[in-house]
Amino acid sequence: MDGHRDSRRRAWCVALVLRHAPQHITADLIGRLDPETRDHLCRDERLPATAVTLLVRDGTDRDRHFVARNPYVRGCPLPGLPGPDRYAARRTPQALLPLLRAELGRDPADGPLSGEELIGLLRRHGTHHPRVPLDILALPHTADPELTASEHLRRPLPPGSVEALLMRARPSRETVRTLLTTTGAAPYGRAWHRPFVRAVRMGLLTPAELVAHTAPAHRALLLCGPAGTRGLRWNLSERAEIRTAATRALEPLGDDPRLWGELLRQAPSFPGALTALAHGVANGVLPGPQPGPPADGLAEAVRALAPAALEPTGGVERELALTSLAVPMETVDEDIRWVRDCLDRGLLTGTDVIRHKLPACWALDEDHWLGEVDHPDRYDRPEAVLAARAEAARLFALALGGDPDAWWEAARTLPDFAGTLPHLLLRVADGDSLSERP
Repeated sequence: MDGHRDSRRRAWCVALVLRHAPQHITADLIGRLDPETRDHLCRDERLPATAVTLLVRDGTDRDRHFVARNPYVRGCPLPGLPGPDRYAARRTPQALLPLLRAELGRDPADGPLSGEELIGLLRRHGTHHPRVPLDILALPHTADPELTASEHLRRPLPPGSVEALLMRARPSRETVRTLLTTTGAAPYGRAWHRPFVRAVRMGLLTPAELVAHTAPAHRALLLCGPAGTRGLRWNLSERAEIRTAATRALEPLGDDPRLWGELLRQAPSFPGALTALAHGVANGVLPGPQPGPPADGLAEAVRALAPAALEPTGGVERELALTSLAVPMETVDEDIRWVRDCLDRGLLTGTDVIRHKLPACWALDEDHWLGEVDHPDRYDRPEAVLAARAEAARLFALALGGDPDAWWEAARTLPDFAGTLPHLLLRVADGDSLSERP
């Protein structure tokens, strides 16, 4: 029984660390786990999207078996969940056939749709949702991924049609990247983000791959912001992962406000990916931006990613609140009520919790300082969660870099470590106090 409990606790702590690990570190840590801990990890409710994708894409059948039965994993094409097989069984509604017959100039029953006919229908439909494009793809047609990709690059398909192709066509990873390239697309609609969310939910791309290959770059920045409150959208954990991936891509800018201002000036018209934009801005090699309308929400997205030095005010009360993070109360519920009250009064931020709360595993798990509430995103203080995740990712990157052995040591040490996260990373990295660094 103790061994079983230890494996569950180890899997819990590994899942917490994987939230902040780069993709190659995530793959390495998963590969180092013993079979029992790996099984528990696949069933852990804190399993991040990157780990889910790697387990589904590169893991074993046993990994996929447990991930498929994890109720906290959304949308992966596994047994019992929506995927290509389910959509392949879809039949085109009879009410849609007269419209398609008029658009094609012939009866769809006369023969399979050619690649050009299929592209033409997909261009006319799918502005918002994939329902009608899925009905179109249910018709007999000649699949030509190369034609679809080239036509999309020439003039991007509507987001609903792209989403339908992701769900129905079993695209390769390269085709997925092509379909998510939207350079020259029409102005945004309210559903433009859906194919990007679907690609991550289906395990086709990790958040890091999504950010690295999304073009134009300003769309990758916009994906870091909220995407409404209804319909298919990022949950809070996915949004935190996307923001972490974008922050890594923007590392060349450092904390220079002039470079961040130039990023905001160049982003609306830059046609390439975010990494290329960041390097171009940092090296000063980009020409002046092309005139064009600003993208709605872009300034807010950039401000959310830029380094901030704002500290809450509160004087003595703030000092007491910080001290209280190191002195757990008698019950977890009391601790949660106190931290939530301090957050609401502006005495603490999510960054403070990560730096000062102990033990470190409790600081990394928001259940221990925000509690779990009846909310679609599990937590009702999204800004505190995003700030905590961003600070944790910064500390991990600062201390451990890209060293898999250091990350593994941190994951192994975390379950029994009684100090704060900066102290844990200090022990692993054997460096200076991280909480005092800028």
